[in-house]
Amino acid sequence: MEKIVEKLLEKSKEAFIMAIEVYNKPTIRYRVEGFSFFICNAWELMLKAHLIDTEGEESIYYKDHPERTISLENCIAKIFTNKKDPLRINLEKIIELRNISTHFVTTDYEMIYAPLFQSCVMNYSNKILEMFNFDITTIMPSNFLTLSINLHPFDIKEIKAKYSSAIATKLLKTNNEISQLKEENKSPAFSVSIIHEYYITKNPKKANGVFSIAKDSENSVKILKVLKDPNNTHKYKAKGCIREINKRIKKDGISFTSLSADPNKKHVFNNFHFNLFVSYYNLKEDEKFCYKYRLGDEDNDTYSYSYSMTTIDFIYDEIKKDPEHIIQNLKNQIKK
Repeated sequence: MEKIVEKLLEKSKEAFIMAIEVYNKPTIRYRVEGFSFFICNAWELMLKAHLIDTEGEESIYYKDHPERTISLENCIAKIFTNKKDPLRINLEKIIELRNISTHFVTTDYEMIYAPLFQSCVMNYSNKILEMFNFDITTIMPSNFLTLSINLHPFDIKEIKAKYSSAIATKLLKTNNEISQLKEENKSPAFSVSIIHEYYITKNPKKANGVFSIAKDSENSVKILKVLKDPNNTHKYKAKGCIREINKRIKKDGISFTSLSADPNKKHVFNNFHFNLFVSYYNLKEDEKFCYKYRLGDEDNDTYSYSYSMTTIDFIYDEIKKDPEHIIQNLKNQIKK
C-alpha cells in the first residue's frame, strides 16, 4: 500500500510542476486549459493517495464498479466535507473550467480565473505539507509558485464586440458568478487579489515607462493618496493569523515552546500567545498591523479587529529569533 501511495504522490508532484510550467511559459497559448487539466490531475492523485493512506485502497473505487476509481469530485466530497469551504469551492470552479475546455475556452478566461489559479497553487502546497509532510519548495523554488499573470481589465463592450453572442454570454455569466463568489468568500483559499504595483526609479534603464510631474508634460502625473480596502490589506482575523503562523512553524521545523508545563503536550502557537504579541507591541494601535472596525453607530465603543500579512510576518520573525523563550519573555515583560 505504501508503494501505491508513493507512486500516486510522485505523479501528483509531476502534474503540479507541469501545471506551473505550462502556465508560466509565455510561448504557450493553451496555458489556461493546460493549467486546469494538470492542476486537477495533481489534486486527484494527491487526494487519492491520502484516501488510501487513511482509509485503505478500496476507498478510491466505486462500490458498484470496483474496477473504476472515483472521480476528483468524489474525492473532494469525501475529504472536504464542508460545502462552504473556500478551498473546496475554488477546486470545484476550476474543475468546471477543465470540463468546458474540451468545448471552448478563450484567452479572456484568464482574466476571470487567474486569481483562483493562484489560490489553487497555494492550497495544493499547503495540503501536501499537511497530509504528507512534504514541502513543495524542495522540488520547486518558492518564487516559481507565483504565477506569471498578464491581465487587463474585463471590458464588457470589448467582450461583446470580440466574440459571438453565445461565447460572450457564457464569458459574462462566468465572470458574474466568480465575482459573486469572491464577495461571499473573502478567504485567500478561494482567490488571491492581483495587484499591479508601481515604483519610481531615477534610472531610465530600470523603467518600463517614463513620466514627469511637470504640469506641461505630455505624460504628466500627480502623486495621489491611495485609498486602501481593509478587506484586501487586513483580511486576517486572529484565528487566521494563528493558523498561518503555525503553518510556518511546522514548515520550517521551528522548535516553538509554549508555557505548558506538560512535557507530553504539543507546543502550538495559540490565541493566548497571539494576544501577548498584540498587547506587548501595541499592534492594535498601528494601522500597518491592525484595522479597527466600529460595530454599530458612533456612540458604540465596541470594535472588531482584523490584521495584515505584515502582522503575521512580524510575529513569526520574532518567534524565529528565540522560539524557546519568546513567550515566557513576553509574559515577564508585560508583568513589569
